[in-house]
Amino acid sequence: MPIVAQSTETTDWVSRFADEVIEESERRAPGKPVVVASGLSPSGPIHLGNLREVMTPHLVADEIRRRGHQVRHLISWDDYDRYRKVPKGIAGVDEDEWQAHIGKPLTSVPAPKGSAHPNWAEHFKAAMIESLAELGVEFDGISQTEQYTSGVYREQILHAIRHRGDIDAILDQYRTKKAPAKKQQKPLDEAELEAAEGSGAAAEDDGSSGSAGYFPYKPYCGNCEKDLTTVTSYDDDSTELTYACTACGFSETVRLSEFNRGKLVWKVDWPMRWAYEGVIFEPSGVDHSSPGSSFQVGGQIVGIFGGKQPIGPMYAFVGISGMAKMSSSKGGVPTPADALKIMEPQLLRWLYARRRPNQSFKVAFDQEIQRLYDEWDRLDAKVADGSALPADVAAHARAVGTAAGELPRTPRPLPYRTLASVADITAGHEDQALRILSELDPEQPLTSLDEARPRYDKAEAWINTHVPADQRTIVREEPDAELLKSLDEASRQSLRLLLDGLAEHWSLDGLTHLVYGVPKVQAGFSADATPKELPPEIKTAQRSFFALLYHLLVGRDTGPRLPTLLLAVGQDRVRRLLGE
Repeated sequence: MPIVAQSTETTDWVSRFADEVIEESERRAPGKPVVVASGLSPSGPIHLGNLREVMTPHLVADEIRRRGHQVRHLISWDDYDRYRKVPKGIAGVDEDEWQAHIGKPLTSVPAPKGSAHPNWAEHFKAAMIESLAELGVEFDGISQTEQYTSGVYREQILHAIRHRGDIDAILDQYRTKKAPAKKQQKPLDEAELEAAEGSGAAAEDDGSSGSAGYFPYKPYCGNCEKDLTTVTSYDDDSTELTYACTACGFSETVRLSEFNRGKLVWKVDWPMRWAYEGVIFEPSGVDHSSPGSSFQVGGQIVGIFGGKQPIGPMYAFVGISGMAKMSSSKGGVPTPADALKIMEPQLLRWLYARRRPNQSFKVAFDQEIQRLYDEWDRLDAKVADGSALPADVAAHARAVGTAAGELPRTPRPLPYRTLASVADITAGHEDQALRILSELDPEQPLTSLDEARPRYDKAEAWINTHVPADQRTIVREEPDAELLKSLDEASRQSLRLLLDGLAEHWSLDGLTHLVYGVPKVQAGFSADATPKELPPEIKTAQRSFFALLYHLLVGRDTGPRLPTLLLAVGQDRVRRLLGE
């Protein structure tokens, strides 16, 4: 039996939602497990924006588990949605070839060439499932293809059709309201687009209005499998339904009480599932929460199915450093798997846990990741010594583990920027990396790279995949004789002071003290003098000294932190490159 983690203090947004959800669940379904839900469409790569759809209810569900309650976190895989467009930049996909599948269920579209998975949906689901396992997310997955094609929702479909007039009346309230024209600042969310574009008809989001009148159900064609169909007649007593396909001209009459090849339109499908599953908590993106959108309309339609709208906080967009808003239909967007290649699960969990759902934030793939790791390590230290604020302690606890226990962690979590510098300089030579890292703290030397893993591997992956070639560090093979010859006496003296102190200060802390101290000593101050005790020009002198060292060691104005760089180059080579 796993050790159940303690509930965190009720000081953060997660705890507050947990309070509300537990209370509402006891009111609606006393004695039953609390149900929270997420919905993901595997229409392409499931990106870091989609991950918020999962992490928000996951964190709330986990807090509820910590308090000893039973919880089900449902993830509905919307794999019976139509294939709406061919995403850009997907390996193994020829855009012209896959265009022919638009309109089919995602589970009827071939997987990209070379994939080990049976269809498009399974291909993109698999990567997300693997990432969620690494993140410690416990969930019950529900395939909407399986639900619809096995007849699980048959009674709900027939009920919706019997009450199509009531549904139409609700939807009509929004069709007739003309909002003031204004520029849309955000593109529609993927699920909204899935619904709105549907068969290509303007009202597919609401349902079709053919000769049979309003109809909240779309059959997939029995010939071409596409949803480019129109219901032409329906008999309520026999449930006989006739449809025609505009794509291939096929038409057939079926008995809907026995037919499992179609689905409710999005704005009816979502509230139907709320009622069917008894969902208490499900967040939605900002586009779902706008006037007339799925969440708002669903709150009225759910009553037709005898259910209630979940507690549904709006969540804001997740950005990427240096990139615009993500859209899985456009391709080339970072996924959780991409993030987990360069950062530990704890850091990624923390990014989602520390911000309220309605606060946007960015996941860093650029140099900002080093600052984020520094911030995380400072928080880790504050939690350990008891000086962290309660809300920060709560976010930290949610990041490092779940109700089932702590996530695996790096035994010796050395600074990420140091590891990245070492990985950069050593270019894959693990013996050199170990030598450098073992000299960081001579009193507690690293004896194996495994002690620094997986953080070291993440930092190395970041260097190799996200740092441009012109920013990589290449140590000089030979001294820059011309530069050394041109130096004035002050510069020569600064190098002598550094070289004289190398042996005595050969550790990360020692070299930090040394390189910052040389300009102080040259100016007549103690190497231990604090910034308050020094004139402003000392900072200028330090910058000039650092630039000189970078030029002599790597031929550039900047580079990795100098103490790390010196350790990486090694004493003998440093002495040679600095002209000793």
